[in-house]
Amino acid sequence: MESTRQQKIARLIQKDLSEIFLGFTKAHPGVLISTTRVRISPDLSVARVYLSVFPSERATEMLQLVNDRQAAIRHDLAARTRFQLRTVPSLTFFQDDSLDYMEHIDELLK
Repeated sequence: MESTRQQKIARLIQKDLSEIFLGFTKAHPGVLISTTRVRISPDLSVARVYLSVFPSERATEMLQLVNDRQAAIRHDLAARTRFQLRTVPSLTFFQDDSLDYMEHIDELLK
C-alpha cells in the first residue's frame, strides 16, 4: 500500500516524464511513448516507470534507447521538479504491455 506522499510524487513524476517523452517522440517520428504508471519505493529513492510504446513492434528498440538516455532523462526531470522534490529518485524503465494483452484477449473473445 502506497502512502499519500508516494502517490503524489508518482503523479508528479508521471506528468513530467510524459512531457519529456513528448519531446522525445518528436525526435523519433512514427513512435509514441507514454508513461502509463509510476511506482515509488517507500524511501522515495527508486521510481519504477512503466512505458507504453506504439507501435509495439518498436517497443524493445525504444526501451533500449530510453535506458541509454536514462541519465539525461533524470537530469531533465530534476530541472522540472527542482522546486517540488529535494532529490530525484533513480529511474528504472519497464515496458508496459497491458494494451497488447487486452488486444490479444479481444481477439480471442471474437
